[in-house]
Formats: sequence, structure tokens, C-alpha cells
Amino acid sequence: MFRGTPGWIALALIAVLVSASAAYIWDMNRAYDRIHAKGTVIPSPYGDIEYTEGGSGPPVLVIHGSGGGYDQGELMVRALLSEQFHWIAPSRFGYLRSTLCEGATFDDQAHAYAFLLDRLGVKKVAIVALSHGGPSALLFAVLHPERVSSLTLISAGVASSTEQDQAKANQKGDMLMTIFEHDPLYWVISKVFRRQLMELMGANDAVIAGLTPAQRELVDQIIDFMNPVSPRFAGAAFDNKAEMPNERISAIRAPTLIFHATDDTLQLYRNAKFAASTIPGARLVRFEEGGHLIISVEQTTIRTTMRKHIVGHTSE
Repeated sequence: MFRGTPGWIALALIAVLVSASAAYIWDMNRAYDRIHAKGTVIPSPYGDIEYTEGGSGPPVLVIHGSGGGYDQGELMVRALLSEQFHWIAPSRFGYLRSTLCEGATFDDQAHAYAFLLDRLGVKKVAIVALSHGGPSALLFAVLHPERVSSLTLISAGVASSTEQDQAKANQKGDMLMTIFEHDPLYWVISKVFRRQLMELMGANDAVIAGLTPAQRELVDQIIDFMNPVSPRFAGAAFDNKAEMPNERISAIRAPTLIFHATDDTLQLYRNAKFAASTIPGARLVRFEEGGHLIISVEQTTIRTTMRKHIVGHTSE
């Protein structure tokens, strides 16, 4: 490998490889310890369901996006809610220790939420869903309308499309799924090519360059909390192929609040427009910039508006 290479260069390369390997092992050990330190797992007719909960006050079901798990749900709680809400953060099908059964659908995931709430003795919840947590959240509101006090969608997937820009977005999703399959690959890309990873995650150069230190810190947490990715791969693959809710959302009667950016290149803005025009009475808060990272870029606006939405409909 090093034939004809000066000795000092070879030694430097070896040192870099050893350091990188040590850093990878250290990070992965911490990441696996982190995801195993929390989370309750219960059996259900839909497979094992993993979740965490905390806080007190109005109950909120927090549904993570692709590449997430209960830990991403907890990050959403810290960023947007508070301990003044009784939050429940499940890992969706195929994420961490939640089972992905053969033939599962987003309808099944919605029914699994109902089973979890039954076990916890919670009759009615507000729902907050991020990105590809949107489909199962919407279907929960369709299939269990009596259990939903309000619905909030953040950069959420809603409907399928055959248009060209959707095909480009799907390609990004396919690339992310490939990266999620292997812990070492994701770790290297997240360390060495983080900017490119953020672009794959639906943000353009202007959004990335404009991030403040506080906004960048939240984005970095989202990226780092995806480690380890291999226990999330089955869920990401399921998200990429499961049928979207589409026109079925016209049956939703829960007060619905939608946040989306027009420059989102992963979950396209047409999802928000479709949801706003199809769900009776839905309110759309449109951002011109922020891409798929508006949870960070527009954190203050989303947090304030969403809390008012949840509290305002808690007694309904």
C-alpha cells in the first residue's frame, strides 16, 4: 500500500487512520449507550413499541421523522415544547427497538399509537409530527379522530407525486437510506461531509450559510443523534416505500397547524399546500427560507405558535 511513499507520509496516514478508528469506536460506544439507557418497550399486536415520556400537563404525542427514534422525539420536546406538557415520544416502526412487522403500513403505525395511549391511560392527545412522521400522524387523526385534540405538522410528508421535482426529492431520500444502512459510512459522512449531508437533508447553500451558532447547534444535534444509524435503517426503508395518506386526510376534523418552507428540497412545499387545502380549516404558516431545517431556523416562531395551538385546543 505504501510502496514508494516517504516513510513520514506513511506514518502520518497510519496515525490518521488509528485516530479516526479510535474516534469512531468512542462515538459509537457512546451512541449505543445513549439509545440503550432509556426507552420502555411494550408488546402489542403490531410488534414491540418503544417509547419515552415525561413532563406534566396537556398530553402531546411527539412523532419523529426519518432517521429518528424516541431520541429525536425528545430533541423535538426540548426544542419546541417543554416539561409543562406531558410528552410521549415513541420510536416508529423499524426505529431502534420498535418492531417493523412484515406487511406493515402507516395505518398500522397509527393503530399502534392508539394501543400505546391505551396502555398509558391517555384518552386524547395533541399530535406534533416532523417530516416523515407526518403520514402516520395524519392517519391517526383519520382513524382515531376522537383521540386528537390538535395536530401540528412540521415539514411533513403528506402526499405522493409523480412530478419531476418530487423525483429529485425521492433520490435524496434514497441516498440518505443508503447512508443509514451502515454506521461507519454515516459516521464518516457526518464528520467529513457534514455540509453535503445537510444538503441531502433538504437545505440549500443559503440556508446552511445563514445558520446562527444556536441554529447550527440544533442541526448538529439532529445529525449526531442519528448515530447509530443501523438500528434505524429498517424504519427509514419503510418510510421510503409505504403508501402516503393522500386524499384520505380530507376526513380530518382536528384543528391543524402546518409549518413548511417553500425552499424545502426533501419534503416539498406542495405537501403543505395539499394538506392546507384538503384538511378543513387547516392553518398554514409558510416560510420563504429554511429548507427542511425550519425546526432550527424558525424555532422561536414554531415553538410559540405551536404551544398556543396546543393549549388553545386542549379542552376540546
